[in-house]
Amino acid sequence: MVASLARILSRGLHISARRHALTQFNMPAMSPTMTEGGIASWKKKEGEPFTAGEVLLEIETDKATIDVEAQDDGILAKIIVQDGSKAVPVGSVIGIIGEEGDDLSGAAALAEQAASKPAAPKTEEKAPEPPKAESTPASSPAVTESLPKGDRIFASPIAKKIALERGIPLSKIKGSGPEGRIIREDVEKWKAEPEAASQAAPSQQTPAAQAADYVDTPVSNMRKTIGARLTQSKQELPHYYVTAEVNMDKVLKLREVFNKTLGEKDGSAKLSVNDFIVKATACALSDVPEANSAWLGEVIRTYKKADISVAVATPTGLITPIVKDAGSKGLASISAETKALAKKARDGKLAPAEYQGGTFTISNLGMFGVEHFTAIINPPQSCILAVGATQARLVPAPEEERGFKTVQVMKVTLSSDHRTVDGAIAARWLNAFKGYLENPLTFML
Repeated sequence: MVASLARILSRGLHISARRHALTQFNMPAMSPTMTEGGIASWKKKEGEPFTAGEVLLEIETDKATIDVEAQDDGILAKIIVQDGSKAVPVGSVIGIIGEEGDDLSGAAALAEQAASKPAAPKTEEKAPEPPKAESTPASSPAVTESLPKGDRIFASPIAKKIALERGIPLSKIKGSGPEGRIIREDVEKWKAEPEAASQAAPSQQTPAAQAADYVDTPVSNMRKTIGARLTQSKQELPHYYVTAEVNMDKVLKLREVFNKTLGEKDGSAKLSVNDFIVKATACALSDVPEANSAWLGEVIRTYKKADISVAVATPTGLITPIVKDAGSKGLASISAETKALAKKARDGKLAPAEYQGGTFTISNLGMFGVEHFTAIINPPQSCILAVGATQARLVPAPEEERGFKTVQVMKVTLSSDHRTVDGAIAARWLNAFKGYLENPLTFML
């Protein structure tokens, strides 16, 4: 009987332990430099089970949208930070998870406890001011409703966002969530009431909103990161610039021949001028490795392989996917890889390994008709090459009957960090790059 009692007590303790197996699910860091991100969407609903390897949610970083997979089997007990939330600090609690058979009744209390901690999604408390009706609703970040000092309203990020967009004062809404927390349904129900709607309408039709001739767009995480990194680069790195003109006649002729041959086999596999530029860049870095370097404070690191970052414009900002070890690849491989990376960049599907860690960057604005520009270095890299459009130009040609001829000229400018790359090194690299493009058969031997 004592043994039976021991077994019963053991089972009771096991059940009790399982009832307290609910754990907090924190905002993950998708890269070493990530400090905050957004919740694009949860792929599981509250109370829904998941297995190891299944996608739990999509996280928006400053560069891409990344799937977060479950590490073990479990149940999503509670979602704390809703879809569309922005600027969620890494390490803050975004949900509650448990195991099969757990008592999920404690999830609300655990979520309330997590929401009251300072690690909750970052918000800003500002002096009272009317909501801006011209803000773009699609990407408005979560903003805390302004209240007199000493008062604070607890509301979910999505509830704050909806209230801000519709001009609804959160102070007049009674929350139905844990401890009176205002949730999305509370805001939407309040809006549906005739009296509330009539009170909210004037705030949306202020004279300033009617007369505004501009639109304020909230700054995205990507744009914040771009601004911070480029400001730091321009302020801290001693930039200098070296420009050269490249005769592109042979590249254009060779490209025409290649594309004609490739077109007969596969109409989609055509080379671009940028593919030749990437290959020539890698070859020049092999000849002048000092330009393939990084300033790391106590040491200057010189890389043995040319991992070329190629700047790509996306709807949310600039990103630089990397063609790894470009010197070892042929033009067709470079072309296919660049196209695939550019598509993933525009779709926001790049993995961190595909845009972090390049050794040299190319920024090509030639396709937009830009003749000449200078680019800002992408630290810790030492150099970035700005490529302009290829244009026809008349040059002296004594061997010609007319005394001149037309050539296709492309202007390029190398921005260098003077801490690692001296002017003579930049000139040597640019001459090597020019030599490869003006004699493209040399990098096919």
